[in-house]
Amino acid sequence: MSNQSVEKYEFKADMKQLLHIIVHSLYTHPEIFLRELISNASDALNKLRIFRLTNSDIISPEEELKITIQLDKENSTFSIEDTGIGMTKDDLIYQLGTIASSGTLNFIQKLKEQKGQPDVNLIGQFGVGFYSVFMVTDEVTIETLYAESGSTAWKWVSNGTEDFLISPSDRNKRGTKISFKFKEEYKEFAEEWKIKEILNKYSNFVDFPIYIGNERVNKVEALWHKKKEEVSDEELFEFYKFIAGDYQQPLGHLFLNIEGNVNFKAILFIPQTPPNTLFGDLRDKTLHLYSNKVFIRDDDKDILPEYLRFVKGVVDSEDIPLNVSREVAQSSPAMAKIRNVLTTRILNLLEEWAQNDKEKYYKFYKNFGSIFKTGINTDFSNKNRIIELLRFETSSLPRGEMTSLKEYVSRMKPDQTEIYYISGPHLDIVEKNPNLEYFKKNNIEVLFLTDTIDIFTIPYVREYEGKALKSIEKADIKIESNSNDETKISQEQKDKLIAKFKQVLGDKVENVVPSSRLVDSPVTLVVGEQGLDPQLEKMMQVLDKDFTVSKRILEINLSHPIINNLLRKLENGNEALVNDAIHQLYEGALLIEGYMKNPVDFVKRMNRFIEEATKI
Repeated sequence: MSNQSVEKYEFKADMKQLLHIIVHSLYTHPEIFLRELISNASDALNKLRIFRLTNSDIISPEEELKITIQLDKENSTFSIEDTGIGMTKDDLIYQLGTIASSGTLNFIQKLKEQKGQPDVNLIGQFGVGFYSVFMVTDEVTIETLYAESGSTAWKWVSNGTEDFLISPSDRNKRGTKISFKFKEEYKEFAEEWKIKEILNKYSNFVDFPIYIGNERVNKVEALWHKKKEEVSDEELFEFYKFIAGDYQQPLGHLFLNIEGNVNFKAILFIPQTPPNTLFGDLRDKTLHLYSNKVFIRDDDKDILPEYLRFVKGVVDSEDIPLNVSREVAQSSPAMAKIRNVLTTRILNLLEEWAQNDKEKYYKFYKNFGSIFKTGINTDFSNKNRIIELLRFETSSLPRGEMTSLKEYVSRMKPDQTEIYYISGPHLDIVEKNPNLEYFKKNNIEVLFLTDTIDIFTIPYVREYEGKALKSIEKADIKIESNSNDETKISQEQKDKLIAKFKQVLGDKVENVVPSSRLVDSPVTLVVGEQGLDPQLEKMMQVLDKDFTVSKRILEINLSHPIINNLLRKLENGNEALVNDAIHQLYEGALLIEGYMKNPVDFVKRMNRFIEEATKI
């Protein structure tokens, strides 16, 4: 070929700037070059498929639509070839040599707006994906032949800096071949195993076969593009294993084909069991996001709300710009619509389970309830639906059984105006809390909040069907005075005893008052009217280790033998023993609450009581 047949073209100024940014800045994910080349090849094959519907005069009309990759490990070379529509000379000049000015400038502006390392995913969004090859090579050669019969083959060569060369090519096959040698630091990409690894991640579901040599590497079928009735349970399970890395049958799935304001296909799975570290693992991976079967990402933070991050599967939409970045996704109308539809459909499925398959729903709730409940705090449009899906063990149900708030309200006593709850680390503790005694005696149901996340979510519920949720550890709950008070203590004696408690405890407590809620215990601690809800205080302690809880009100059961005995000891002048007993009762109540700070004094005092009681 003579030098006269080679034409030299300079890149436009904005293209030079763009190429400089790509070569010198977008290096954090160099493997992205393969995704972009596969995506471009897939586009070329799709265009050919459409082109031959209306044009019979094309080169090799029966040739297989495919993508072929050739590697030379020894020489660090790479080529990718498709049998797609190919390019004309004008395409090479105006599609590869220049880009629509607005697209290039918008891309550069977007990069300038970003702080720190630019996001490599932007390259596809702005139609400049091909140029990612210059991250891994110093020179690229393209040979191409447009599909229409009689077309001329062309060769395009550039080092991605100042200019590019175009000359005739002796290529006689329809389509495009891109070839280059890897830079020394990227020679690993000439290894077959490495290319297969990247293809498995990004391009497993491309609609055309991808070959390395004679071996097809994208073998997993894109099930979401098939009709629901055409997919067997076995195929679904195999697909779930591939997509989620989980070898247990999923608890359930959704097969979606949505058309309307936004168009997308999806297969969603709810796993049988959670990962070992539920919250951490679910932040890393969520649904796999595809555009026309080309992988975009599997850690997008916007396709599902955080509280549904346990869902696995695939979403594929032509409406999402290819290789959309995190920043673009947040402002993409298509992404927001997909998110809303997915959220609605998942909540529909959970509601259906809760209504018709309680065993399955309880299994889901046991495994994923902790993260699901956080939607109360974050998804205000669906807050009421999430509240309806909450489940609790209670003081009235056998262990293991759970109730909804609606079911609880249906069982409330006619004069009951509040929904009662008590919180604690596990059932063994909350079931024996002294503050439950009145409610058990009067058959008033109390919700048990034993999930740590409840301290962050329940305060945001506030009320249900006009009935306030109220902790039974609060002083201002509506409790009738104990009508069965059999105390023989006069008012003067009561006042004397309460005054003694106040004197001994001083500013350790907000107040000391007679109790209407205690039945079997001598004392209990409750939160005063001005104090924060116990749930909120516990939440504040989690967030701030220096947070100081409000002083408690000590309630005294004047019917209890210990209290009556203390009164007699006080009247007999045995103040030292009374003082010790008051401290011991108070600190015992602190121990139950989980707020005891000095167990040493408590144990020493207890030993003195035991020694006195065991004297012969």
